[in-house]
Amino acid sequence: MITHEFFELWVYLAATPLAGLTLTLVAYCVGWWVYTRCAMHPLANPVLISVLLIVAVLVATRTSYDTYFAGAQFVHFLLGPAVVGLAVPLAREWRNVRRLWKPIAGALTVGMVVAVISVLGIAKLLGASTVTLLSIAPKSVTAPIAMGIAQKMGGLPALAAVFAVATGIFGASVGKYVFNACRVGDMRARGFALGLGAHGIGTARAFQVDTEAGAFASLAFALHGLLAAILFPLAYLALSRL
Repeated sequence: MITHEFFELWVYLAATPLAGLTLTLVAYCVGWWVYTRCAMHPLANPVLISVLLIVAVLVATRTSYDTYFAGAQFVHFLLGPAVVGLAVPLAREWRNVRRLWKPIAGALTVGMVVAVISVLGIAKLLGASTVTLLSIAPKSVTAPIAMGIAQKMGGLPALAAVFAVATGIFGASVGKYVFNACRVGDMRARGFALGLGAHGIGTARAFQVDTEAGAFASLAFALHGLLAAILFPLAYLALSRL
């Protein structure tokens, strides 16, 4: 039974930007609780659970995304400092990074090329529009950077964010099984692949599994985002002129 006090609290939150922030925090707490109850099973990803909860609440209450984001934008702002904070574990593993710079450069190059060509090829075969192709191209880059890249190239930032988040959740959820099937046991390689293909969400998953894997995931995550922000618009400009 809903108490009078709870009803008044809900009316107050629904009328202010705090509703979006409160919903986001509560949804993630629920997602994390389920995640820990499932012994941190990759398929019980807390981001996936919280996204589903938020979507369900917005649909049930007929709340527009703009209204929700008015309160949740503070969490969006924290994405920037969170990315910068990944420099800390990276600095701890800097000796290993310098020693392995050649395979890291090779893996980064191949990973970026495969990520773009594969998704554009599949989307094109399925009949995706030009706008969709431009929005989905940076799907392996973290959402804030992917949105900026898509906007610069003429895509839809909101659609780019959806593709980026979906890619991160999918990569973090099935990455373990793909690595096991391919018999990839080196935590550095597993972490680097997660950071490269599943950006921030994959990096978070790597840190939960192994510290060294998390460090290499943050390396791939940061380098991929940096290079993508520079190369994607340049490549699009060159192709447009041709």
